[in-house]
Amino acid sequence: MNASNLTSLSTALILGLSVFSAQAEKVVSLEQAITLAQQNDPWLHGSRLKQSAVENRSIASGTLPDPKVSLGIMNLPTDTWDLDQEGMTQLTVGVSQMFPRGDSLEIKKDQLQIESTKFPLLREDRKAKLKSQVSQLWLDAYLAQKTIKLIEDDWSLFEQMAEVAKASYSNVVGKTRQQDVIRAQLEIVQLDDRLTSEKQKLETTIARLNEWLHIYDADRLNESFNFDAQPLEFSVSKELPSIQLNNPTVLKASNYSRNLLAQALANHPAILAIDVKRKSSEKGVELAKQQYKPQWGVNASYAYRDNMPSGDSRADLFSVGVTFDLPLFTENRQDKQVAASIADSEAVKTEKLLLTKQMISAVEKELRQLKRLSDRQSIYQEQLLKQTHDQAEASLTAYTNDDGDFAEVVRARIAELNARISALRIDVDALKTVARINYFFAHSQSKSNAEHKPLHTSHKTNQHLSNKQFGEK
Repeated sequence: MNASNLTSLSTALILGLSVFSAQAEKVVSLEQAITLAQQNDPWLHGSRLKQSAVENRSIASGTLPDPKVSLGIMNLPTDTWDLDQEGMTQLTVGVSQMFPRGDSLEIKKDQLQIESTKFPLLREDRKAKLKSQVSQLWLDAYLAQKTIKLIEDDWSLFEQMAEVAKASYSNVVGKTRQQDVIRAQLEIVQLDDRLTSEKQKLETTIARLNEWLHIYDADRLNESFNFDAQPLEFSVSKELPSIQLNNPTVLKASNYSRNLLAQALANHPAILAIDVKRKSSEKGVELAKQQYKPQWGVNASYAYRDNMPSGDSRADLFSVGVTFDLPLFTENRQDKQVAASIADSEAVKTEKLLLTKQMISAVEKELRQLKRLSDRQSIYQEQLLKQTHDQAEASLTAYTNDDGDFAEVVRARIAELNARISALRIDVDALKTVARINYFFAHSQSKSNAEHKPLHTSHKTNQHLSNKQFGEK
């Protein structure tokens, strides 16, 4: 094994160990999941290879075609096959060179060079999409994981309530009815089904997230990929991350303008890639116009003649010539090719407008959703969570003082659990919305750092997570 292969192997091993070192931990933060997805995406490596191919093709397309060499025997007599019998018999060697029309070589070279510049933009767009997609999956996993914990935390409480109901029903002095015992047992069964459903969601989400966390080594493409290197099961961090809006100034209601939003979206790599496509199509128009110019060719040949039968020498012959075509009948060929190239160029402009309109619509949809989620966050944090908790405590107190109904106690506890799960889901949905909005501002910068504030999802859980070592709980 040479030094370069050894270095690549050691690098891959170090990277793999740094990510999946403590198999007993298997905890992934959102930042780590995004970093792993962006650093180990084979699509990005394939894009670099395609860019290299276009760049090399650009150099090749700007080069003249190879000259052609011809060898031949001319006017050989068929009665004797002697080279010296006839004065017209010649051994010829010739060379010819064709020259493309006008500046078509340089234009084609420039066109491919322009095309190659779209690949870095497509990679940036891919990274932005990966960040958004991985964020959605990670937050779905967090929601399921946190919901499971909330249910498990209340599990013992519902079991105690069922035991109390059963004991009270067994005691003839108690006022608990048989339907209360059945209701308590039914709630436990339904809670068990709910817990199983959330575990199913967590497992399927982890399986989908697992797709993006495989360690990929571009230097070892010829080797079989080790899919077993990635753990089948892992958990996500216990705390919600804080995700900031990339461009809050443009999105402020006080100065919101679709024109300003369109200007900000113009820096998106997907939009810039369409600009590159437009410039390439404009070069295509220039290339089509070169078809009106003639194509030139130069040829030269040398003919050797043998001496006469008498021994006298014959003069050798040299020929040179120029060939060119005449684009005279252009109506159904050159004119149509130019018209087609112009139509293609104009069509690209509609692609940019269409994508910009789609992005504006998507951002506005997400902003409206974020506004309503923020309103619901306030309702839950300021009212619902406290009220459902107070109701549960009051129902339990009334029941223990023989002044309440057991069914009401159960309903109040279920309502409190549902409220906490709903509040959690709202927090997660708000972060998922911000992550989707941020995709559209992948390259935009906020105009004021003072306004660049995080979206607070909860007064308890909204904290910045630093890039900790993978596996830390």
